[in-house]
Amino acid sequence: MYEKEKGLVDAYMRGTMSRRSLIKGLGSLGVTAATAGMLVNMAATQAMAADFDWMKFKGTSLKLLLNKHPYADAMIANIENFKTLTGMDVTYDIFPEDVYFDKVTAALSSGSTEYDAFMTGAYMTWTYGPAGWIDDLNAYIKDPAKTNPMYAFDDFLPGVIKSCAWNGVAGGALGSDDAKQWCIPLAYEQNNLTYNKRIFDANGLKVPTNIDELLDTAKAAKAVMNGGYGVGVRGSRSWATIHPGFLSGYANFDQKDLNVGADGKLTAAMNTDVSKEYHKKWVSMIQDSGAPDWSTHTWYQVGTDVGAGKSAMMFDADILGYFMNGEGNAEAGNLAFSGFAANPAAKAPTPNIWIWAMAMSSFSKQKDATWYFMQWVTGAEHDLFGAREMNLVNPARASVWADGAFRDKMTKSYAGYVEMHDASAPGASIKFTAQPLFFDLTTEWAATLQKMVAKELPVDEGLDQLAESVNKQLADADL
Repeated sequence: MYEKEKGLVDAYMRGTMSRRSLIKGLGSLGVTAATAGMLVNMAATQAMAADFDWMKFKGTSLKLLLNKHPYADAMIANIENFKTLTGMDVTYDIFPEDVYFDKVTAALSSGSTEYDAFMTGAYMTWTYGPAGWIDDLNAYIKDPAKTNPMYAFDDFLPGVIKSCAWNGVAGGALGSDDAKQWCIPLAYEQNNLTYNKRIFDANGLKVPTNIDELLDTAKAAKAVMNGGYGVGVRGSRSWATIHPGFLSGYANFDQKDLNVGADGKLTAAMNTDVSKEYHKKWVSMIQDSGAPDWSTHTWYQVGTDVGAGKSAMMFDADILGYFMNGEGNAEAGNLAFSGFAANPAAKAPTPNIWIWAMAMSSFSKQKDATWYFMQWVTGAEHDLFGAREMNLVNPARASVWADGAFRDKMTKSYAGYVEMHDASAPGASIKFTAQPLFFDLTTEWAATLQKMVAKELPVDEGLDQLAESVNKQLADADL
């Protein structure tokens, strides 16, 4: 490294220069963005090592189980820095999502010691935790001998980190004082509107701000789509149909999936009068303006249709819109983003979220070393690298969302994305009730929704039947 570049990096390491100023200064010396990023990561690695014995487990080998996802791509792209920092080796197996969770279940249920840590959704820990398959990470987080003093656990967005913690009691509040930290977030997804600005501008369409406006705009959009449709939402017979846009709008009306009684027992809550009215509007929206083959749509179809210009908008994961706005999509550069509060009386959006996180296998033979990796990969430095240099959106740390370079990157190419996130983040969390029948009950909810859209079952009757079935299953499970 030349003297001028070294001087800038040294200033950064001493804390007398910000990361942004360092990159700007390196750029003025003719250093490319890629090289500047590498130098910054090297400096960060050295700075982290100065405050913590990262070499404690030098020579240890860890193995990860990863889902094929841009968040995993960011991890892999930066993993050499972890190896340099710790002297550890890291290998991994990576599988596409359609088989990934089966691989995780097979490894954990068999008590396999092959994997030390793995990617997971927060919902899955409601099964893994009570089964004894994953460790409560509080024992590591709260131990100063095991955790880097710069880890800054309080830097995580509150709704996100709390959604990864549960006390294991059915109906127990996420993030409660007695909650176990089953996983640590890598990044997360809010559910808001992605819309095609080209189509909206050409036809004078207004971005909807509540459920009634959404129905009207979707209908108007379909009328000008030449064979396309107005709004994309998921419809397959799966729990994943309920959790994105549908539940985000539902929760905005203060509706719940389940009630928790004074005795701790759970009962169905989806057949209230407010819920029935919301369901009627949702069903009408799909019938009038949704995809003709809606009942087959997963996240993939919803995303590809908006990216191809086949739908005018979607109410789904914001990062899905982010990727559909990128190269390789017919409507790249035309998509824009808006926070969505379904309830006109609500002060702000309250999106349900999906979280990709890291969990530690209870069967790992080297848990302390594994925790070193987990705190590194969920730390602020890696989160910032992933957000700036890769496609790690949405980062789970407040400090990264405050980073000027990251915000500039998002603002430049993703119209409204930062504003959407900032408006939604305070109310963003998992809105479901944590309990072990989660996947079964939400899948039945999706199946009921399909029957309503197909006009096989009236909404009022369908929700009453669903509630009756849910209550029976809860009673049978002594919940």
